[in-house]
Amino acid sequence: MPLAQGRRRLGVAGVWAERWGALALLMRPAYIAIEFVVAAATTGRYSFLSDSVSRLGEVGCLATYCSPRHELMNGSFMVFGALLAGGAVLLARSLGPWVTGLLVVSGLSSVATGLAPLDQDATLHAMAAAPLFVAQPIALILLSARVRHDGPRLAGALLAAGAVTGTAAVLFVLSGDNPASGALERLALWPVLIVLAWFALTRLNSDGRSDHGH
Repeated sequence: MPLAQGRRRLGVAGVWAERWGALALLMRPAYIAIEFVVAAATTGRYSFLSDSVSRLGEVGCLATYCSPRHELMNGSFMVFGALLAGGAVLLARSLGPWVTGLLVVSGLSSVATGLAPLDQDATLHAMAAAPLFVAQPIALILLSARVRHDGPRLAGALLAAGAVTGTAAVLFVLSGDNPASGALERLALWPVLIVLAWFALTRLNSDGRSDHGH
């Protein structure tokens, strides 16, 4: 009986971990709204089509451009990155070790990006952000394969998002000052928020039996 009780307690703990992890990922699409809030306060011309997200986090102000809410933007990189890393750890049973690891790396990369504003050290900023653009698309594709039997529609969305975000990330890096670089960066980032929230919703509605690989 003590052994059975211990297993029950572990099972309950696993269910609660799944729920908290799911809630963490469900909160992350709010990041998109924060971009709009910060962009609305900028002085000078800021374009979602041509300007990078990182410009919203620039600390310094010029006569031609300033982001007064840069602290909110950099803070959001850190908070939503922490939600990604923490949510992935709590959902590790559902995600599997590889996807969990890749999402933790992505979350920590986002946190590091918030700590290294673009205009303070462009090289450090690029090094901090790079793992995010590489790890997220791979994680989505691997997660697609993991859930394909239980949720074929979700699997299709994850696979498509992985392909789109990966392609957009490569094009963003290669685009330089291309007039569409801002749109490419957002295409590499925003779909991840949506499809992971969808995955999280399926876990929130589950009964805790989450080992897709078994």
